[in-house]
Amino acid sequence: MTSSTAPTSASIASSATAAPALHCVPIALDQRSYDIHIGPGLLDSAQSWQGLPKAACALIVSNEVVAPLYLERLRLQLAAHYRRVEFVQLPDGESHKDWASLNLVFDHLLAQAADRKTVLFALGGGVIGDMTGFAASIYMRGVPFVQVPTTLLAQVDSSVGGKTAINHPLGKNMIGAFYQPERVVADLDTLDTLPQRELAAGLAEVIKYGPIADAEFLAWIEANLDALLARDKRALAYAVKRCCEIKAWVVGQDEREQGLRAILNFGHTFGHAIETGMGYGAWLHGEAVGCGMVLAADLSVRKGLMPPEFLPRLRRLIERAGLPVQAPRLGAERYLELMRVDKKAEAGEIRFVLIESLGRAGMHGAPDELVAAVLSDHCG
Repeated sequence: MTSSTAPTSASIASSATAAPALHCVPIALDQRSYDIHIGPGLLDSAQSWQGLPKAACALIVSNEVVAPLYLERLRLQLAAHYRRVEFVQLPDGESHKDWASLNLVFDHLLAQAADRKTVLFALGGGVIGDMTGFAASIYMRGVPFVQVPTTLLAQVDSSVGGKTAINHPLGKNMIGAFYQPERVVADLDTLDTLPQRELAAGLAEVIKYGPIADAEFLAWIEANLDALLARDKRALAYAVKRCCEIKAWVVGQDEREQGLRAILNFGHTFGHAIETGMGYGAWLHGEAVGCGMVLAADLSVRKGLMPPEFLPRLRRLIERAGLPVQAPRLGAERYLELMRVDKKAEAGEIRFVLIESLGRAGMHGAPDELVAAVLSDHCG
């Protein structure tokens, strides 16, 4: 399986120099279709919340970090649409992406006698979005939910496409469901309060879209990385829009990851092994993915798919973004053991998303010895 060419945008060069605008990227999934709204000021705009599912009650799910910043602003907007606007606060961090935290959502829903029309709103980053979506998928066999991502990683990737999950001690995101939101509202102003480490983690997911689907976008990222790191709104608006366009194109063709959608996991096979092996939360997801892309790029070169110069080019970009490029020393056998639990593995064979040409990716196996050699050269 390989990727075909993603549709290109009208003008990459001019998009980042124009003033930030409001964008709407559609996800075409027949009856499950929805829009991704992107731009500044969306949280406080009444237009962002028009046409929401009708219900008596809404439940905002957030965490102890994001809620003090944005909860009341979202609650104020939702109060115009729902008789009751409830709130449940979850602990922050990947280490809490588990059944115990998920049950806090169900405890609140059941205590409030929430019915099957209740709408859940995920206010936060990828962890909150994944858990809220999973809760929505199984409460009363499915209630509507809306993604309100407040991190760069969530805005460009995890809030889009309907993947929901919690972690298991033996594997990341191994318990979950495909369940699409009703809408995604990505307010770029929420990135102003994002810690720099979290911004860098989000840039890993931005970077991945270039090698897998759009060589021009990769060059644009290289040219505009300093602006992204400085949180230039014009650059961020274009990056979020372009990433969502590519993901919408992929998900529209392969919603349940039976083929093409797997290319979105470039760097993730190695990255998930790092996260699980180090303990959830020791490395941020984007940090692990950034490092994982370096390893996957090396494997792409060693298998003869890419020229040697691809590896230092990608490594240099990931390092400039403030992301680690040396993997932790877990030992080759431990890495291989963890990667055999990866969702893309087939009959115990580890499958990697590798780059076949700039803007094109595919699934490939690799001998354990070759993978071990890659790890040996990149574990610091």
